[in-house]
Amino acid sequence: MDRRQAVGFLLVVVSAAAFGSGALFAKPVYAAGVDWHTLSAWRFGIGAVLSWAWVLVRARGIGSLRSWSRRRVVITLALGLLYVGNSGTYFAGLETVPASLAALIVYIYPAIVAVLALRFGRRLEGRRAWAALGLALAGVTLTVGAIDQRTAPPLAGLALIAASPVIYAVWIVLAARLSGERRVAAASEGARGADAAVVTALMTSATAVAYWASALAVGRPVLPAEIPAAAWPGLLGVGAVSTFVAIQAFYAGAQRVGAARAALVSTIEPVYTIGLAALLLGEVLGPVQMVGGALILAGVVLSQATPGAIGTRLRVRIADE
Repeated sequence: MDRRQAVGFLLVVVSAAAFGSGALFAKPVYAAGVDWHTLSAWRFGIGAVLSWAWVLVRARGIGSLRSWSRRRVVITLALGLLYVGNSGTYFAGLETVPASLAALIVYIYPAIVAVLALRFGRRLEGRRAWAALGLALAGVTLTVGAIDQRTAPPLAGLALIAASPVIYAVWIVLAARLSGERRVAAASEGARGADAAVVTALMTSATAVAYWASALAVGRPVLPAEIPAAAWPGLLGVGAVSTFVAIQAFYAGAQRVGAARAALVSTIEPVYTIGLAALLLGEVLGPVQMVGGALILAGVVLSQATPGAIGTRLRVRIADE
């Protein structure tokens, strides 16, 4: 492995850890009395500001944006607005669902993408997509079914967490189709496409505007003076680390090792989240749930193992969740 690839793999690991830390940053924010809506507004607001700052200091910078067509800008902003559905359901569900359990459930999205690709995109060969989805769903059944009923989270919270990967999978397929799959595939193999920093800045800005506008419209306590002091470390962490650093590190890593390998390496994300949730939050999954988690990860690896899948070719994220 040459130095470029080694740096690439390290960046993807950093990205996975940063994305996986989102739930861990969010829990103390909720404990301080801030809800998911306010958290999301600040998360993407901070992420957008840092993303534009990164665009301005880079060599390509704003010059890259000037070369964009109006259609591309509109599509990118629209994808940012659509991302509200995925991130909103995840963080709303996270208010009542343990971070470790949520990390496993949402990670079935690559298998869902593989099945959607049978109809709407670059498909996996043979029956691999359905096998991957079957493994992932069996894993979710075990992880949820083994919950101690005395401490089980509300059904509404579980439903929100389960909706998040479905919405995200649809978002990925739409992003691939609207962006042009051939261009995306070429970019994933190292060709120069749209500047990832500009894409990130535009999409996070659209998501942030949606959250801030809706929060102000319904009277959420979103202004700085209304935020408890205890919530600020978590808000800064989820915005800077789990949004800005996570996205930029993934793109930088994928440019060095390719999207296929980057997607596989990033499967350490739920493992990382589960480990830290046990260490910091005292959350512990039972043996059956651990088996379920292993099945989910096996489904993810299977869905990513063939380079023809959308889930491999396109790994555009604004946060996982």
